[in-house]
Amino acid sequence: SMRDFTSELTYAELACLVRGEGFDSPKVDLFTTAIFGGVTDALRRYGIPITTNSDGPSGIRSDRGAHATLLPNGTLLASTFDDDAIEELFVYEGVELRLHGLDALLGPGMNLHRHPLCGRNFEYFSEDPLLTGKIAAAEVRGIEKSGTHATLKHFAANGQEKNRFGCDAVVSERALRELYLRGFEIAVREGGARAIMTSYNPINGTQSASNYDLTTVILRDEWGYDGFVMTDWNAHMNSLGGVGTPNDRARMIRAQNDVYMIVPDAEKANDEDNILSAIEDGTITRGELERSAANALRYIMNTPSYDKFTQTED
Repeated sequence: SMRDFTSELTYAELACLVRGEGFDSPKVDLFTTAIFGGVTDALRRYGIPITTNSDGPSGIRSDRGAHATLLPNGTLLASTFDDDAIEELFVYEGVELRLHGLDALLGPGMNLHRHPLCGRNFEYFSEDPLLTGKIAAAEVRGIEKSGTHATLKHFAANGQEKNRFGCDAVVSERALRELYLRGFEIAVREGGARAIMTSYNPINGTQSASNYDLTTVILRDEWGYDGFVMTDWNAHMNSLGGVGTPNDRARMIRAQNDVYMIVPDAEKANDEDNILSAIEDGTITRGELERSAANALRYIMNTPSYDKFTQTED
């Protein structure tokens, strides 16, 4: 079983498995925004491949001269009110991901249009949570027909770009559930999403990347989500009311946010975070660390990279 396997890994290997490497890593190629999984020789010897992500959401993005198909932005897609057409379009996006050796698109972006000055409005669909959820679910279904994955982001309540690491979204539970979370819920329940990215901002004092109520209680326990969760790039974590820091990855693990994005080298990052020291002092348990590793591994086993890796090994 997955638990039997993760119990064989050392603490250092488990820590490497929950760290993703970014574009500064020599393992990251032309179209790839970040990788995670088999980021060390030891993990690859266990049969864990490197899995890849590419920035979207309007098609694959490359900053180094390569070409990919440009798709309409989120607002234009939602303006069709046609989830069947969107699903068909994103089947082809999934095919293009496979052609470039990619496992997942970092999109759709699906926060709500709450203010005209939000810097990511062009990526997001609508001010309406129902429309947002239906279009996002269609994208997810389309991409997954090609065996690749969409990544729902930014979970949740990302309403502005300025000071997005520290701007606390103070919001009632009713508003969260009826507005800011409803689209994500539809995309999980109707789209079958397997990957989610948390947002930079705190929600009611707790950073999204370390928000247990968000990523365990609501997402997994209530919605039945069985995929994995990654942080946004260089995200901050905190305890309730504490100062956010990118080094408090133990809080991320406790919240069941499974993979930290990003570090230059997952193996050398042991000195940069508190995962191993938190195990030693009892702040988190080995079981919690294994839980996040298992979530990531179940996702990895349903990627083109895993299929390619196991076929090569045979």
